[in-house]
Amino acid sequence: MAHRISSCDINQGFTSSPVWASLYRNASSRCTAADRHKLPTVYWDRTFVSNGGLISYGTDLTDQHRQAASYIDRILKGEKPADLPVQAPNKYELAINLKTAKALGLIVSPALLARADKVIE
Repeated sequence: MAHRISSCDINQGFTSSPVWASLYRNASSRCTAADRHKLPTVYWDRTFVSNGGLISYGTDLTDQHRQAASYIDRILKGEKPADLPVQAPNKYELAINLKTAKALGLIVSPALLARADKVIE
């Protein structure tokens, strides 16, 4: 019986590794420390922006997991890993926290807001 893997399953597995888990577990305290010292911050994942960070710009991890799954599928169907091309991420996300920007006394340009994939107000 086939089991369909959801992006939620993949992300939980990804963040369950000890290194990644420690980075994400402390996301809120990292953002709070940056706010306390009035430091504008740019992170690699929007989880930090949801926890009070100013901006994140990085790859869409769900999309990267899909790319990896397609490689696994190709390998399981008999292709040699050495014959597969190297792939770069093809989707990036920009997230902005306007509440944090306001607290830091920053004005985010309308052009930057228009390009953002997620804006937290």
